[in-house]
Amino acid sequence: MSLTSHADKFSAPRKDAAGRVQLVGLDLAEMQDALSEHKLPAFRSKQIWNWIYQRGVTDFNAMANLPKDLRALLTEKYAIDRPAVITEQKSDDGTIKWLLGMSDGQQVEMVFIPTPKRGTLCVSSQVGCTLTCKFCHTGTQPLVRNLGPHEILQQVMFAKDVLKEWPSDGEKQGRDLTNIVMMGMGEPLYNYDNVAKALKICMHPDGLGISKRHITLSTSGVVPQIVQCGEELGVNLAISLHAANDEKRSGIMPINNKYPLKDLLEACRSYPGVSPSRRITFEYVMLDVINDSDADARELTRLLVGIPCKINLIPFNAWEGSGYNCSPMTRIESFAEILEKAGYDAPIRRPRGRDILAACGQLKSASQRTGRKTE
Repeated sequence: MSLTSHADKFSAPRKDAAGRVQLVGLDLAEMQDALSEHKLPAFRSKQIWNWIYQRGVTDFNAMANLPKDLRALLTEKYAIDRPAVITEQKSDDGTIKWLLGMSDGQQVEMVFIPTPKRGTLCVSSQVGCTLTCKFCHTGTQPLVRNLGPHEILQQVMFAKDVLKEWPSDGEKQGRDLTNIVMMGMGEPLYNYDNVAKALKICMHPDGLGISKRHITLSTSGVVPQIVQCGEELGVNLAISLHAANDEKRSGIMPINNKYPLKDLLEACRSYPGVSPSRRITFEYVMLDVINDSDADARELTRLLVGIPCKINLIPFNAWEGSGYNCSPMTRIESFAEILEKAGYDAPIRRPRGRDILAACGQLKSASQRTGRKTE
């Protein structure tokens, strides 16, 4: 299936249950076009844009510099709300996981991971997932649909609400939300247009104003869109690698049959802006007996020669029925040592949110595909 037909088949709704058009997710030109039927002067669209993306309002009546009749019109025909909070779970380590309900009732999970130096928001791009990586809990949920740009942005804006990061929340020292990673539910590059649109608004200085240096997109290896992502977005790139040869990778990640390692790594070498100061991150989940031998480590050192990178070693985060076990820590440490002796930066990631199934590879929702095309 082409990306165009995929996007059409699994498209996201642009109207809420009341038939109101969602203004979140529109860039300024699109907002001006959407509101043009009301014969508004251009500066009104800019005011509305600022209220939405810079002030974070969720009620048109809060837009104090708009005429009362315009606020009433906007309230009737348009929406700027947030997803519904279905559940919120807090881990013993401070990680927060939200199950969020979209306007059509579909659900996604999102995770906030605080550390002393940064706060990272793990954002979803699809309801379910296009892929079926064997070790990933999300991969057991078939793709229900893509998230629209508004729904991707709504996740970030919801987190800013909770963390009180809008100007109307008052001055505070520093920001809690500093980084965004497109590492939640779904394969971002199979929903590239919507993800790109949302991230452009995230990065816009008059939008959410989050630097591209603080945004990372993680992909399992959708090769055609990797270079496009670098050229158009320039965000940090993370690759879910998890094996050092095609046979093992195809066994746990079927996408490797379509985009084998040779093609994937060539796309990485060609990624715009990659350099020793702007490295690609390779994610490598440690699966006992599967991909964690010394031979695997040595093969990995040869595979990545010439690519400025770091290798994140991820202890496997168990979930019921996975059929996999995490490598013993002594094995992970030995694996890391081989990589480091070869000159690679190979940190062992400390799992966060395991007690609430919020760690890497554990996200999933109860949403199911209905077979009905979304209006």
